[in-house]
Amino acid sequence: METSQYDIAIIGGGILGLSTAMQLAEKAPQWKVAVLEKEEELATHQTGHNSGVLHSGIYYRPGSHKAQFCVAGLNNLVKFCDENEIEYQRCGKVIVATHESELGRLQDLYDRGTANGVPDLEVVGPERLKEIEPYVSGVKALWAPHTGIVDFAKVAGVYANKFQQAGGDIFTGAPVHKITRSPGSVSLETVKGTLQAKNLINCAGLYADKVATMSGEKVGVRIIPFRGEYYTLKPESHHLVNGLIYPVPDPRFPFLGVHYTRNIHGHVEAGPNAVLALRREGYRKRDFSLSESLGSLAYPGFWKMSAKFWKIGMGEIYRSYSKGVFLKDLQRLLPEIQNSDLASGGSGVRAQAVASDGTLLDDFSIIEGQGSIHVLNAPSPGATSSYAIGEHIAGLAVNNFGA
Repeated sequence: METSQYDIAIIGGGILGLSTAMQLAEKAPQWKVAVLEKEEELATHQTGHNSGVLHSGIYYRPGSHKAQFCVAGLNNLVKFCDENEIEYQRCGKVIVATHESELGRLQDLYDRGTANGVPDLEVVGPERLKEIEPYVSGVKALWAPHTGIVDFAKVAGVYANKFQQAGGDIFTGAPVHKITRSPGSVSLETVKGTLQAKNLINCAGLYADKVATMSGEKVGVRIIPFRGEYYTLKPESHHLVNGLIYPVPDPRFPFLGVHYTRNIHGHVEAGPNAVLALRREGYRKRDFSLSESLGSLAYPGFWKMSAKFWKIGMGEIYRSYSKGVFLKDLQRLLPEIQNSDLASGGSGVRAQAVASDGTLLDDFSIIEGQGSIHVLNAPSPGATSSYAIGEHIAGLAVNNFGA
């Protein structure tokens, strides 16, 4: 890494950091911008382990950042894919009520989606549901025909290429281990050398809170990692799923529940669950970091969160170790699915920001500091929203750092 002065350093080479970099190159081409990624490859963690769903904006509170960025981001991202010949599919999604007790919540989702401007939503009965997904059982469903699938790692790669073609620099294998601030300058020490910049943008994902704290910000949240584990349907069972099949979310649970996803490569995933990971990049059950686990245990918000969700958390752990329990949940949507249809799949880790009172941040959180911008919470639909979020952050940078 050559010693040189940059106008902006972006920490994090995932889909949000790369979208931000690309859009900065467009909005402020006079600036010299660098991206620092700790891994040898870009888009390795949340971006690379993403299920690949292009969300349409149904679940999110009207007026929230998630609602605004998801709807705008989907439209922008589809246009971007068209312009850059990135394969995607609008396969559609059904959110299925399997019991009459879920119909009120299904209607609430329809109302939310409509308020957010999601087009062509339709509440369908069992006959229409069977036309869309022949093997699904439900009393009613919400049909979202514009929901789709894409390879987000490929999208991130195109973001990176466009940024570099515009003159931007990307340094991989360069984890930042020390940040020193001085008036009008920030010094980032990495294993490859020290990079000097006038301003900092933090898109560090699973380590966003640590990077913010390292830079001197008091953020008031802690990233708690949750691992989501999947099974895959064996090829001879792929015919059971046409597109995307989701349950009506349980309001007691902060995640969406196990579902079926046909990805852009033709594979069908079933899951995920949501279990506490004992390491921020803990993709396997045996992955463990003593320092990171102790860091979570020392955080008061962790214990308050645990007090709220301990029963659900224990159920998720049980499901993690019991294929039979996992299968039973999957059979609520697809009664024909059997143990023999499932093979072990992959996993991902969700960076979930938790406040000191134990609240899981529901919305995106992007804060502005002195000469810095920090993305502290950007779980799903962060990848779908990546174009819009990058555009937003680039706009903040132009306004705050001076064009």
